[in-house]
Amino acid sequence: MLRRGAVGLNLMGDFIREALVSTLDAAGQVHLTPLGYRQRDGRVLLAPFHPSQTLANLQAHGVAVLNFIDDVSVIAGCLTGRRTWPVTPAERVAVPRLAQSLAHWELEVIEVFDDATRPTFECQVVLERVHAPFTGFNRAQAAVIEAAVLVSRLDWLDPVAVRDDFSRLQTAIDKTAGPRERQGWDWLCAALAQHPRHRDTTGMRG
Repeated sequence: MLRRGAVGLNLMGDFIREALVSTLDAAGQVHLTPLGYRQRDGRVLLAPFHPSQTLANLQAHGVAVLNFIDDVSVIAGCLTGRRTWPVTPAERVAVPRLAQSLAHWELEVIEVFDDATRPTFECQVVLERVHAPFTGFNRAQAAVIEAAVLVSRLDWLDPVAVRDDFSRLQTAIDKTAGPRERQGWDWLCAALAQHPRHRDTTGMRG
């Protein structure tokens, strides 16, 4: 049963992992977005920004799917307007999962903690599935994920600091990127170059 908790929830110090969250909009269309999640006492905590489509979808339907992937081009694509990726039905919730996910968790919201900036949705995991093995880490994957976080915050991050961070991350791309990492990096660099506050950023190589 969904409960409405006290206003605000202290999330400072919690370990954050990145995943791809699928939800349904008012028209029943799947919405995919990268989102950091936390775990506490066996529950999953999602804290989308206000306003956002993910926030509206969670409020409307109270269900979601956490998709775990190793193709970081999907993360970069979703952040740069490329949200159409193959999906397949989930088993316990009425939200599709990403077809290429290595694993996924199906979630039901059980409590909401209001906040003016980032409301927190406490979710129960109602199903876990593993579909393919995770075959190891890659430095370029981490670089694309970090760049994706930066691109998601270009409206308020300092342009000089972002430029410096992208320059640092470029080394991992140059040394270890495969085609998927390169594609994701190129999309993120293009988004950076086109942003009104960051158009003068230089030194990014695709």
